[in-house]
Amino acid sequence: MEEIRVRGTVQGVGFRPTVYRLATVCGLLGDVCNDGEGVLIRVSGSEVAITEFINKLYIECPPLGKIQELTRVSYEGDGDFTDFVISHSVSSSKNTEVTPDAAICPQCQQEIFDPFSRFYRYPFTNCTHCGPRFSIIRGIPYDRCNTSMSAFAMCAECEREYENVENRRFHAQPVACHTCGPKAWLERADGQPVTASMFSMMDDVDAVCTLLQKGEIVAIKGLGGIHLACDATQEAAVQKLRQRKRRYHKPLALMARDMAVIADYCTINDTEKELLVSAAAPIVLLQKNPECLIAPSVSPGLNYLGFMLPYTPLHHLILRRMNRPIVLTSGNIADEPQCIDNEEARENLSHIADYFLLHNRDIVNRVDDSVARVIDNQVKIIRRARGYAPAPMILPPGFEKVTPILAMGSELKNTFCLLREGEAILSQHLGDLETAAAFHAYQDTLNLYLNLFEHQPEVIAIDKHPEYLSTKLGKELASVNKLKLHPIQHHHAHIAACMAENGIPLNSAPVLGIALDGLGYDEDGKFWGGEFLLADYRQFQRLATFKPVAMIGGEKAIYQPWRNTYAHLLSADIWDESQQKYPDLEIIKFLQQQPLKLLKKAVEQGINSPPASSVGRLFDAVAAAIGIYPEECSYEGQAAIAMEALVNPINLNNHEETLNYPFHLNFSDSIYYIDSKPMWQALLQDLQKQISQSEIATKFHKSLAQIIVDVVKHLSQKNLINQVVLTGGVFQNCILLTQVTQGLQTLGINVITHSLLPSNDGNISLGQAVITAAQLIPNS
Repeated sequence: MEEIRVRGTVQGVGFRPTVYRLATVCGLLGDVCNDGEGVLIRVSGSEVAITEFINKLYIECPPLGKIQELTRVSYEGDGDFTDFVISHSVSSSKNTEVTPDAAICPQCQQEIFDPFSRFYRYPFTNCTHCGPRFSIIRGIPYDRCNTSMSAFAMCAECEREYENVENRRFHAQPVACHTCGPKAWLERADGQPVTASMFSMMDDVDAVCTLLQKGEIVAIKGLGGIHLACDATQEAAVQKLRQRKRRYHKPLALMARDMAVIADYCTINDTEKELLVSAAAPIVLLQKNPECLIAPSVSPGLNYLGFMLPYTPLHHLILRRMNRPIVLTSGNIADEPQCIDNEEARENLSHIADYFLLHNRDIVNRVDDSVARVIDNQVKIIRRARGYAPAPMILPPGFEKVTPILAMGSELKNTFCLLREGEAILSQHLGDLETAAAFHAYQDTLNLYLNLFEHQPEVIAIDKHPEYLSTKLGKELASVNKLKLHPIQHHHAHIAACMAENGIPLNSAPVLGIALDGLGYDEDGKFWGGEFLLADYRQFQRLATFKPVAMIGGEKAIYQPWRNTYAHLLSADIWDESQQKYPDLEIIKFLQQQPLKLLKKAVEQGINSPPASSVGRLFDAVAAAIGIYPEECSYEGQAAIAMEALVNPINLNNHEETLNYPFHLNFSDSIYYIDSKPMWQALLQDLQKQISQSEIATKFHKSLAQIIVDVVKHLSQKNLINQVVLTGGVFQNCILLTQVTQGLQTLGINVITHSLLPSNDGNISLGQAVITAAQLIPNS
């Protein structure tokens, strides 16, 4: 007899029925159960039969399952088995995985549209291959009693399928039907009654389609949160949504009934199609077709659209009659988390939505839609949430024995990370912690994870920035619980996260990490944002950076790009000269209308104008100079994103020197500085010649990539570098990422980038965790 332990994604995915079926096929006796470690199997049979059983288990693992580890030992207990059975779950220490939510499978999709199925038009249909998992779980093991489905007693027919090991719904915890499961209903936001005669539709879910077609805004309670929806082809409806939500520019996500509808609006390659129909079903950024009839205000100034396919039965039923896309954006008020509760939605969204489609299944864990992009046929995750979190990441060799660590993450695009032996569990994207509501949601989610995974950290890792709310909370937790505290430098964390994600072993030689982003606290209280660090997991050495330029007005510089343009011209000492040479340029005239004497004095005296080597702000400065959102942006990076959309791919691949802007590379205080002064001089000349925005944007991208490659070439000759890590939010710019990658590969340098995690601050918590772990493990 043997005891077989299986770890990985093995609960709530139909793993035990598969074990039962294969054990029976192989003629084995014994049992299988879920526990806190995963799945435990006890089998009695010949050595040959048991080996055959295990081989089949690997091959026929359920679609959502993943075996990370399987161990076999002799079973010494009482094994008087007469058949093979599925036993009840056992409570024990909780080291198993929690499965992410999964998009509806083809079989369930077929059933909800089959008039002869008992699941016909049932919006909560699911089976072991699909449906809610993480969004409804309150505790491990993943049994119905530990989910928000515990409020619904199964009817006899559902129970029969649930208990039938041959059925696709065997032990599918959220199984339900019209008779016994959750219900969806329609409400008017003004509180007036809704009657079927108003729509003459099949049911409340079907009526939503009619409302959307009429230009109404509907709040829809989905899987991991409440969304706001409207017809994406009606400009008036989209504008109404933007005005009411006070979200004026940030692109809106879209959902379409099927791939054919998406193809009417975007170009889709095979990798993008695969991503759209995957179980994770993220929003995928797709190239917009030139004659696209989407309302212009869906993604103003951009050349791509973010599309997803319906991932729940509810969404499929709504879109069944909709032959055009809908906007489906988070149901929240500005800067606050997405609503998940019915009362919360009525209170917060009644001034935005005209109608509510609600249901009575509680959302336990708020999970936003994930966002992904395909660059050079590689999938890049931009926001890691539904469908991906909280699946663990297996850490590289060397991290097998680590002290439990909690890493608090950053301030913007926050995630936190639980590190334990050999693996890291990252939270879903939690957003920016700038409002009290967002910070409370962060704390609630953190507590839930600590309880769910029974994680008791012995060390807490934080960002060095003293004003981040995550840093302050980490200090408080460390103080109250008497835990060690490890402050980690922001850009070192970016680089370490990318190393860990790519499986670089703990004691590997240092890599050259290039971390380009908006801002991060350095070792001495200054701001960094364009760094070349020779780094391993334990330490780093700063080799090069961009010349620091004042962020005039501090945070205001993030949202008012013209401040960065003026600061760069001041820093280059060409502002006075520029006024004389180019008095007719729009940007010069615009800047002259600002209180420049006051601002210059602030820079000279260091008043609310911290110097920062930020490449994010360099992008803002250039964008404003060429007339892209010079006055005001409504979200960080808006001007830079719009500038990326202007790049001309033909000129990008033209190798003539005249298509480049020059940069200087200076050496001072033991590091190299990239000086953009000559770039600015050339750019202003181009503006004077009335060179187009597109050409200037193209030249800037190309030139920035070239100076980065040149610096690497220079540094690699002195430091024996053959591996470069590209990370930081600026590398979400696919033009820059591709240009730098190609340039480095031409030099024979191995380039490492993100794919599983976003390159922005969403990866910071993993970096903090692995750096802390490495510093605690003796160097071998």
